Amino acid sequence: MSAYRSHTCGQLSAADAGAEVRLSGWVHRVRDHGGVLFIDLRDHYGITQVIADGDSPAFALLEKLRAETVIRVDGRVKLRDAALVNPKLPTGAIEVYATDAEVLGPADDLPLPVFGDLDYPEETRLAYRFLDLRRESLHANIMLRARVIRWLRDAMWDAGFTEFQTPIITASSPEGARDFLVPSRLHPGKFYALPQAPQQFKQLIMVAGFDRYFQIAPCFRDEDPRADRSPTDFYQLDMEMSFVEQEDVFAAIEPVIRGVFEQFGGGRRVEADWPRIPYAEAMLKYGTDKPDLRNPIEMQVVSEHFRGSGFAIFAGLLEQEGTQIRAIPAPRGGSRKFADRMNAFAQAQGLPGMGYIFWRRGEAGTEAAGPIAKALGEGPVEAIRAQLGLGEGDAVFFLGGRPEQFEAVAGRARTEIGRELGLIDEDQFRFAWIVDFPMYEKGEDGRIDFSHNPFSMPQGGMEALAGDPLEVLGYQYDLACNGYELVSGAIRNHRPEIMFKAFDLAGYGREEVEKRFGGMVKAFRYGAPPHGGCAAGIDRIVMLLADESNIREVIMFPMNQRAEDLMMGAPSEPTGEQLRELRLRVIREE
Repeated sequence: MSAYRSHTCGQLSAADAGAEVRLSGWVHRVRDHGGVLFIDLRDHYGITQVIADGDSPAFALLEKLRAETVIRVDGRVKLRDAALVNPKLPTGAIEVYATDAEVLGPADDLPLPVFGDLDYPEETRLAYRFLDLRRESLHANIMLRARVIRWLRDAMWDAGFTEFQTPIITASSPEGARDFLVPSRLHPGKFYALPQAPQQFKQLIMVAGFDRYFQIAPCFRDEDPRADRSPTDFYQLDMEMSFVEQEDVFAAIEPVIRGVFEQFGGGRRVEADWPRIPYAEAMLKYGTDKPDLRNPIEMQVVSEHFRGSGFAIFAGLLEQEGTQIRAIPAPRGGSRKFADRMNAFAQAQGLPGMGYIFWRRGEAGTEAAGPIAKALGEGPVEAIRAQLGLGEGDAVFFLGGRPEQFEAVAGRARTEIGRELGLIDEDQFRFAWIVDFPMYEKGEDGRIDFSHNPFSMPQGGMEALAGDPLEVLGYQYDLACNGYELVSGAIRNHRPEIMFKAFDLAGYGREEVEKRFGGMVKAFRYGAPPHGGCAAGIDRIVMLLADESNIREVIMFPMNQRAEDLMMGAPSEPTGEQLRELRLRVIREE
């Protein structure tokens, strides 16, 4: 027999009755029933109930145990009485009568309990993550993650992709976030960067002639944390293909994403229709480029009904160039109580409120109510109702101004209305490709810069770059699911002359492009195939599959909101010797 176990704690069944066995694991909990001890012994595989009475040689040791002590138990497998069988456990038909026991790893008093799902402060959970990971739900999430990654890897090989690894220490590259820099000891004053993504390398793999690449890639970005984003590092399913157009990439990755959600989605529906929605349409209808299509609400522009109307606030707003009024339908939201709740929501978002109209039963039939209805008059109100397809018991909310200033709030309001009114079907995954992203955007300082991946091919090639940069669309695409961006990608710009022009419009001169991306530009001069690809966020995929709202619940050792590792004490101050070796000096804040 092994020194520690003959079976795992999830292995024994009624067929093992009468066998002499050895188990090792953690004391999950102890129950003392008047001189008879019941101990739930837990390991990675499951839980087995161990029993000991006063006649057991192990009783004296077992009655002193603390929760989470690691022990070895020898004993005999017994069938449980029929009334005591636990059908929720694979081992629920048996128990092990202890004949010997040994403490392998004693445990101090716990800073947080492992048994049960009590809600503990996140800072405590992260500082003692090794204990937190013993909890059933988190343990299950991490195992789900492992199975998902294995499934994705097998699916990509089966689809004809080959797995390659790209460097972790590399040069800085603009990917839309801040780099983590690594000082060079051999080259004082110079720095490497951790890759925000394997972007340049995977394109070079295509230039090298390997055709279909993938990698479960670690990526490093110094970002502000959010519930759906890690502030330091994350993993993505990275892929690239040669001799492809946009639809070819979709055809390659869709079966993989669909398959993983069908395999691990717990029976939730994966809708067959994955529409292609232009970016501008997504922002207009949903207020976001990652819409949750489980919510049926679609916003519409209703500016014409307010232009020159009796509702002075919106009528005056529309006299300014570039403004519009947008309506958010609220089916079944036709009550003043609901309108008040939504106004409170808008105020929490920093707005004075949202205008509204709702329709109710009146003495003469259906009537419109609310301040806007009174100011607009019957004709425009009826036109709005007809445009939106609303009726008695429904409502509509309004936001106005320059779309770029209110779209994000409008999108959140759409989500809140759908949630409040129970319009969102939680039992499904709804996917949509968001396409036709603008290549450029204008910053607050008036400068033109890339709005998305700078290495994307502009639609229309060189000719498109001769016009207004803000009108240029890129072959860029995202896959949204249930309100999250899961996949992002593009058809790449593989022509040096188009690349120089594209970067020039964003303020990067030819010399700077050669300096920062010299390896890729040089490679493109020696025969580069048309190519494109994408990357799927593994952390977010698992978060959706596990039905979690915080990405830290599916990462084994995450940072906190301030990008700190409370368990390992990172970031930490370097020693004087390390700084001298790197020829660095730390300038303290005043």
